[in-house]
Amino acid sequence: MHPGLMTEESLHTRDLVELENQYGAHNYNPLDVVIERAQGVWVYDIEGNRYLDCLAAYSAVNQGHCHPKILKAMIEQARKVTLTSRAFRNDQLPLLYKELHELTGYDMALPMNTGAEAVETAIKTARKWGYKVKGIPEDKAEVIVCFNNFHGRTVTEVSFSTNAQYRDGFGPFTPGFKVIPFGDAQALEDAITPHTCAFLVEPIQGEAGIILPPQGYLKRAAEICRENRFLLLADEIQSGFGRTGKLFAYMHEGIKPDVLIVGKALSGGFYPVSAVLSSWEIMRLFEPGDHGSTFGGNPLGCAVARAALRVLTEEKLVERSAELGAYFLGLLQTLHSRDLKDVRGKGLWIGIELLSPARPYCEALKEEQILCKETHDRVLRISPPLVITRNEIDWAFERMSRVIENLSVRWLCG
Repeated sequence: MHPGLMTEESLHTRDLVELENQYGAHNYNPLDVVIERAQGVWVYDIEGNRYLDCLAAYSAVNQGHCHPKILKAMIEQARKVTLTSRAFRNDQLPLLYKELHELTGYDMALPMNTGAEAVETAIKTARKWGYKVKGIPEDKAEVIVCFNNFHGRTVTEVSFSTNAQYRDGFGPFTPGFKVIPFGDAQALEDAITPHTCAFLVEPIQGEAGIILPPQGYLKRAAEICRENRFLLLADEIQSGFGRTGKLFAYMHEGIKPDVLIVGKALSGGFYPVSAVLSSWEIMRLFEPGDHGSTFGGNPLGCAVARAALRVLTEEKLVERSAELGAYFLGLLQTLHSRDLKDVRGKGLWIGIELLSPARPYCEALKEEQILCKETHDRVLRISPPLVITRNEIDWAFERMSRVIENLSVRWLCG
């Protein structure tokens, strides 16, 4: 059939894959499954096949796909007003500010849309603080970051990435960043100069393969920041809002970052909403015209975020993540395979590290009705929506163990 004559009803997976490959930029390598609807932890392709989602859109749908309470809030707000720009005030933004404060304890928030925008905002916040408060000479501020970091895809953010592909062909790069090993507090201390304004870190590295730092690392890092008078910036875009069994991953060590970066699950997967949270002393440095976003803080996004936060607390999803994450991790750590290097995680955020490439495992799991994604070539990232049940975990584990056992035998036999 000629593409111009195609109807949605006549299209199959193969047709849509071909259309995407023909008309879309090839900057992703998705599994060849075409999802048309979803509910809770389950997604359905256009042929009606059902799959358990073990990625949760990189933690954006912690509350589960198409949660009815968030959907209701979105529809109701869409009927009223969706966008005013920040040239005017709207009735949803002040309420979101108040609810974020009550939930997190941070004085103030600066709303944006995507996680990458929020990270950019946090870097601007830290630099402005460095110049206006710490007294760093103009254009000399330095931010310390970690090896294997992932903070987004803007030119500034790939400027301090250690992944060569993320940087290839995109220079010249933004200066002012110093890279140190992740989990090494002494390296942080050694990297400090009079121009250091911030340390930007993921409490648990997600894109790197669910890498947990040594116990006490974040606590010591917070002490070093305080002792040497620079800001601790925690990127909790993936790890936040219950993913690790705490509201935020930094809470596992009883600290509080100076600046908290959030996104993804802040809107339950319905709409891009992100924010930078901090104290009044830091946020007061922004004046009208310093920073902005046409869509940031829009009433539709704020109504969605407010509903997403209510679902998180009312359904005790943080507590569910802690309980069911420990259960799932315990099951996965019983796996036996000569291709298995490590199984690690926190809450419902688990990495299965292999000795061989993980992509064939993802493809085999798809045939078993489980969707997950490889990261750093050899790690399977397991992060289902937090609404998953124990029975669904048992169902998934049975299939995961079968795939890992069968594929590892094939790999070892060549």
